Amino acid sequence: MTMIATTGIHHVRLTVTNLERSRTFYQDVLGFEIAAQSPGSPEDPQVRADPAQLYGGVVFQTNGMLFGLRPVASTTDRFDSERVGLDHLSFAVSSVDELADTAARLDAAGIEHGEVTALDAFGIAILSFSDPDGIHLELTAPLGSTQTPPVSVAS
Repeated sequence: MTMIATTGIHHVRLTVTNLERSRTFYQDVLGFEIAAQSPGSPEDPQVRADPAQLYGGVVFQTNGMLFGLRPVASTTDRFDSERVGLDHLSFAVSSVDELADTAARLDAAGIEHGEVTALDAFGIAILSFSDPDGIHLELTAPLGSTQTPPVSVAS
């Protein structure tokens, strides 16, 4: 059997309990740009079941990837990374400096997060945190990368 020749991930959609809270987190804290929003109310059962109306949700554009939120979960539901399905979602960033900048941004927003951690065997550093529904997120940067070129010291 021939392997399916995928060319990458086209989009990811997460099920959330509170669209406004999640939209604020992804837009204001992480800085994702809204690409499309449902024209209908997420409270309308017909809208929540219609992919053409984005299931009542919102789609963000982040560095060429589409990332959607679907507001159909019960308000009492919470993410559990130890159940079948998603463990975590990791977004690539260009530099380790950006991980530190994001940690400061999360601190300012009162959002708990892990430390910037180097995973030498994989050549990356990560910053872990969770969204408002407890979905585990991570930012990943190549080790040794910085936002600005290193300063050379004249001898």
